[in-house]
Amino acid sequence: MTKHHPFHLFEVTGVELEYMIVDRDTLNVMPVCDQLLQKVTGEITSDFENGTVAWSNELVNHVVELKTNGPVAGISGLHHDFHTNITEINNILSDFNAQLMPGGAHPWMNPHTDTHLWQHEYNEIYSLYNRIFDCRGHGWSNLQSTHINLPFSGDEEFGRLHAAIRMVLPIISAIAASTPFLDGRFTGFHDSRLEAYRHNQQKIPSIAGVIVPEQVFSKEAYFQRIFAPIIRDIAPFDKENVLDKHFLNSRGAISRFDRGAIEIRVVDNQEAPLADLAIVDAITGLVKLIVEGAFLPFEEQIQWHENRLATIFQAIIRESGSTLIDDPEYLKFWGCNEKRITAGELWHFLKPSLQNVMDPEYYRVFSEIVNSGSLAQRLLNAMDGDFSMTNFCRVYRELAGCLGENRLFGV
Repeated sequence: MTKHHPFHLFEVTGVELEYMIVDRDTLNVMPVCDQLLQKVTGEITSDFENGTVAWSNELVNHVVELKTNGPVAGISGLHHDFHTNITEINNILSDFNAQLMPGGAHPWMNPHTDTHLWQHEYNEIYSLYNRIFDCRGHGWSNLQSTHINLPFSGDEEFGRLHAAIRMVLPIISAIAASTPFLDGRFTGFHDSRLEAYRHNQQKIPSIAGVIVPEQVFSKEAYFQRIFAPIIRDIAPFDKENVLDKHFLNSRGAISRFDRGAIEIRVVDNQEAPLADLAIVDAITGLVKLIVEGAFLPFEEQIQWHENRLATIFQAIIRESGSTLIDDPEYLKFWGCNEKRITAGELWHFLKPSLQNVMDPEYYRVFSEIVNSGSLAQRLLNAMDGDFSMTNFCRVYRELAGCLGENRLFGV
């Protein structure tokens, strides 16, 4: 997805999965990503290419990111590649008495005492972020997500892709929320990661907006309405021009014109690559259906103001699939004539359409997720109101077992 070799709509996909590194005995976060990468490369580096999957560091040293080593033409079976790399990483981490733990946030990490920023390559960027925003918070040092990169070539494709993604963003957490716990308690949100993410850059509101991107459907409009305010507002804090506008933009879907792709960032990391890729396939399939005109036409898609979509988004991050959607026009967009249904029921309604555009294995897993509820709902069921450290360790040890075996939790 580069400017030299642009891909057209849905020709390829890029997937990124972020994981916590934790102590095998206590499951407390363990800042050894630099040692992991040094172990496989012989030096402290930010990246390691391991065939079809690459490993890299993130802002904090207790997180490692796994990603497709470049865009891929199809994601069928891709979960096996990710799982093979997870197994390899866990074998290496055993030397440090560490392992990977899935999920979008650590349930009892104290970000004020447990945060260790990456101290090596790109540290100048991370240090500046820390000076501006203080990254000792859940919205910075305790959030692990799945990123979906979808390509476009030229303004027309960008506009259609951006319009479609904006319509899907509000309902993603209904199936992808996995973070009901922070600080050893239930926060009241099924997607605490996104609730923290919404607020972590309020010092400069233009950076994240309302998470759902504005009504911009051309490169020129995007630069005027999104990038220009970010550049203007960060200037007093970034005297040496270290931070790039593409890097700063923190909406729930960010447009990377330097790569010819839009990156969807509102998907919590799940319990296993099989679940991650099933959700990726469902989201991508739904976006594709919108672009192809399966629902209302492009001219009507672009009429939706970001604040209206954000209202639905903010409701769903609280209760995921149980959230009541009471905007009949939004439901009508999907061809649903009900006045009010839950977000989970909306995904049930959409399942027949998605079956024709999803990989059969991923469709089966996606169906199980829709039927059983988001991982957040399943984690809450497993905790059963007992938020003792003993119970947290029991449940999250089981979650780590799901990652090791590449299977779903609680279904």
